[in-house]
Amino acid sequence: MKQWIKTAAIGAMVLAAMAGAGCGNGEGAKKQVALVQLMEHKALDEANQGFRDGLKENGFDDSKVSFIQENAQGDQSNLASIVTRLKEKKPDLVCAISTPAAQNLANEIHDIPIVGTAITDYQQAKLVDSNEKPGRNVTGVSDMSSVEAQMKLGLSLVPNAKKVGLIYSSSEINSQIQADRMKKYCKDNHIEVMEKTVTSINDLQQVAEAFAGNVDFIYVPTDNVISSALPALIKVTDEAKIPVIGGDSNMAKNGALAGVSINYYRLGEQAGAMAAKILSGKAKPADMPIEYQKDMDLVINKKSAEILGITVPKELADKAEMIQ
Repeated sequence: MKQWIKTAAIGAMVLAAMAGAGCGNGEGAKKQVALVQLMEHKALDEANQGFRDGLKENGFDDSKVSFIQENAQGDQSNLASIVTRLKEKKPDLVCAISTPAAQNLANEIHDIPIVGTAITDYQQAKLVDSNEKPGRNVTGVSDMSSVEAQMKLGLSLVPNAKKVGLIYSSSEINSQIQADRMKKYCKDNHIEVMEKTVTSINDLQQVAEAFAGNVDFIYVPTDNVISSALPALIKVTDEAKIPVIGGDSNMAKNGALAGVSINYYRLGEQAGAMAAKILSGKAKPADMPIEYQKDMDLVINKKSAEILGITVPKELADKAEMIQ
């Protein structure tokens, strides 16, 4: 009888321990979340950190989540390998950071929730049925900022501009969407556009040099290839005295004259909050509309203005984050 009681007690202890692990007290109870980032540059890095913090702020701290961090270093073959690995690992959720990352994931993975951030237009990128009702395993937050506001910023700093340069990667649908909006704005306002595309960062210097003496300023959308190699562009444009206006305010922190955009850290936080709802079982991606930001950050680089000989209007300086 005593031996039976002892065995039963041990069994109860084992069951209690298993129950405790099921309640989130053990490593096995953690949710596994993969973050897939196209490449390293300030905007994507900030979105990555914001996503992690957004999860934490909404109840998923390190005791409840383990992360798989993947970075494709801008290489499509790396992205394909990452997707293959994740199909085998089957994490509870994947965060796609950038449009190309999301497209590669969504094309191959249909049974794991995917939450995107730093993606311009989910519907045009064919990630969802519609931005209002995704209908699939993908949802997230858009980084679409006002191209009109960005162009007006450029014209405020270079008021007599008649011809504007446009440079972006031909392989990024997110950049093409913004380029089309920029060209429409210029057409409506009788501004000539000189358009150049790159296929990789290796093309950047040669393409940038083609703008010298031909444009009044250059507009760069939220393009991952250009953002990752912005100093190479700025080296050429500074020498040619051509201002660069960025579709991402972070570009001004990396040498461009100015930029106005959504805040990528807050964008990541917003995506993290959406992911927390999915991990909690409170929502499904198919039913979660794509979210947006209304507020934008305006950044002007004083050092760049000095190099270019540009006087920043007081009304702009008063509203902007002025950096050196």
